[in-house]
Amino acid sequence: MAFGQQRIEYKTIDQMRIMHRSGLILDDALNQTIAAVAPGVTTGELDAIFASLLKKAGATSNFLGYHGFPASICTSVNEEVVHGIPGTRVLKAGDLISIDGGAIVEGWHSDSARTTIVGGPATEDPEDRRLSDVTEESMWRGIAAMAGAKYVGDIGDSIDEYVTSAPGKEFGILEDYVGHGIGSAMHMAPDVLNYSSKHRGPKLKPGMCLALEPMLVRGGLATETLADDWTVVTVDKARAAHWEHSVAVHAKGIWVLTAADGGAERLAPWDVVPVPLG
Repeated sequence: MAFGQQRIEYKTIDQMRIMHRSGLILDDALNQTIAAVAPGVTTGELDAIFASLLKKAGATSNFLGYHGFPASICTSVNEEVVHGIPGTRVLKAGDLISIDGGAIVEGWHSDSARTTIVGGPATEDPEDRRLSDVTEESMWRGIAAMAGAKYVGDIGDSIDEYVTSAPGKEFGILEDYVGHGIGSAMHMAPDVLNYSSKHRGPKLKPGMCLALEPMLVRGGLATETLADDWTVVTVDKARAAHWEHSVAVHAKGIWVLTAADGGAERLAPWDVVPVPLG
C-alpha cells in the first residue's frame, strides 16, 4: 500500500542484524501457522497460534493495533486480496488463503506473507496452485533483481516482466497495493512497485531494507473494501495470492531477512548468492 514518500531510513549492520532476528522469529511463526491450516480450522485459531509463537519467542506483533487492526495476522481467503481479519470463518478444502504477519524485536520490524491451499494437492484447483506459484516466483525474481539493480523501480520491472510472460493464462498484478521500506517502523519509504513504471524510484543503496509483496489475481484488477474497513476483495470474486519477504541491502550484497537461509536456495537459479550480515 502506498504510504507517501518520506525520508528513506538507512540501517546500520547492527540494526539489520536485529531485523534478521525479528525475521527469523517471523519465518518460524508463519511456517508453523501455515502448517496448522486445514479443513475445519478457523482463521481466528490461526491468529491465536501465530500470536502464541511470537510471545514465546520474545517478539511482538506489528499488526495488532496498527491503525486499529484487531489481530496479529491478516488471513485473506479466496477473493480476499489482503487485510482479511481473522475470526470465526471455518476453512474448507480447496480454499486459497494468504497469511500476512509481522514481528518486532527491540523496536525493529519484519514483514512476510505466504499463500497456501487448504487440504493440499488432492483438493486444489490447478489454476489456484499456478496463481500462488507465479506470485511466489515473481517475488523471488524481484528479490534476485535487487542484487544488481540500480533503482528500486528495477524490482517492479523484473516482477512485471515475469508475470506478463508466464506461460498459460496471464494473471493480473494489483497496482493499488505495493511493497514498502521497513525498519524502525513497518511501513516506510520508499514504495516498492510490483509493476513497470516510468518512475525509476530512488537508487538502491546499502542500508535500505525493503518488503517486496506482489499480489496477483485470476480475474479483473478492480477491488473494493468490505464494511469492516479492512478486508480488500476482488470485485469479480476472482481469487488472489500474496507473497512477501523483507530484504536487506548492505555493502556486500543482499540478505532476505525473513528466510532462514537468507534466500540462498530460491535465488540460486539466477546465480545470486545472498551475503550474510556478518
